[in-house]
Amino acid sequence: MKMVKGLALSAAASSLVLAGGYKIPEQSINSMALGAAYVAHTMGADSAYYNPANMSFMEDKSYLEGGVTLAHLPSNTYSLVEPYSGESEVEDLPIPYLHYVGKPMGDFRWGVSLTVPGGLTKRWKEQPQKSFAEEFTLKVIELNPSLSYKVADNFSIGGGLRVIYSEGVVKSSGEVSRDMEGDTVEFGYNLAMSYKPTSDVTLAATYRSNVDLEEEGSAKLYSGDTLAYDGPASVAVPLPAALNLAISKSWEERFTLEFVYERTFWSEYENLDFEYGGADLGGLTPYFDRPIPKNWKDTDTFRLGATVKMDNKITAMFGFAIDETPVPLETLGFELPDSDAKIFSMGFRYQQSEQLSWGASFLYDSKESISVPAGINDNPVLAYGGSFHEGGAFLTTVGIAYEY
Repeated sequence: MKMVKGLALSAAASSLVLAGGYKIPEQSINSMALGAAYVAHTMGADSAYYNPANMSFMEDKSYLEGGVTLAHLPSNTYSLVEPYSGESEVEDLPIPYLHYVGKPMGDFRWGVSLTVPGGLTKRWKEQPQKSFAEEFTLKVIELNPSLSYKVADNFSIGGGLRVIYSEGVVKSSGEVSRDMEGDTVEFGYNLAMSYKPTSDVTLAATYRSNVDLEEEGSAKLYSGDTLAYDGPASVAVPLPAALNLAISKSWEERFTLEFVYERTFWSEYENLDFEYGGADLGGLTPYFDRPIPKNWKDTDTFRLGATVKMDNKITAMFGFAIDETPVPLETLGFELPDSDAKIFSMGFRYQQSEQLSWGASFLYDSKESISVPAGINDNPVLAYGGSFHEGGAFLTTVGIAYEY
């Protein structure tokens, strides 16, 4: 059926964007525990990633932190016209990270981070969902060397280079099928500043540039069991720019509150356009070789974090955030039933010795249920309306830090 073929195209193609644009801002023990309300009051090696300007205010020693996050993604459940109701597969993904800050060199200081700022795996094993996205996997790995300069005792600036490697797999199986793989290396930059009007208040701003992931590889396209195309393929998806404005206030170096406003520029994602080396796909053109409008919107995220230093060598942290979805109802699809979310987080760090600390943190991303009114979405099934619920994410981080 043409409806099934169109759905296969839409879901398989858009799933790639879900991963390319799926941000994972929490990349350390502290950032996970604080729900990424961690820009003004950064305290360790992860300053190299979250606010390199703050490296200027750290003590005269080297800092190192490493760890891993386990992301548990529950199944997405949708209720639509029969027979399209169902659930996606549950996914468990390990996400490693590493941060380092070197000793100061005059007014300069350098650091480096290795992170996974985005990525996702989504699988459907039964029809008709299998026609949408039998498998989607996209990995995004970022190497971020950075540098800070102390302009004054209470003011510092910083910046760095984003070196991003990504690779992806997109498979769908139905009346028309796709089996595609691709990868790329891309570059961007980040900027930061920190100002301390008083010893207990910090004002900070950071900016991470947009990076277009120009995935290039190969694809096999099928009509039924017939191989219709076997050759080069490419697609571009954005890893969007983000601006963070933050303020933190500490009381007696024991209790700190931080507020972060984040603006993410998702409007870079206007459409999705696969290319096949200029080849004529014939009858498959309507399903695989026409741009798909997305028209995502810029979003606001509001984050609040609290840090409490106790007398028993434990630092406790708590966070809360309100996060908007960039996806309008008009282009919402099965591959990304995204919605506004509330984020709850907590964690701790234990100071084992003067040099060594370790800790763990937990975050729950609670997605709101979302309904699509009939008649506003061009998807052949969603045109009838429907609702999505569950999904979200549970993230658990463990890590260890050393100062010397």
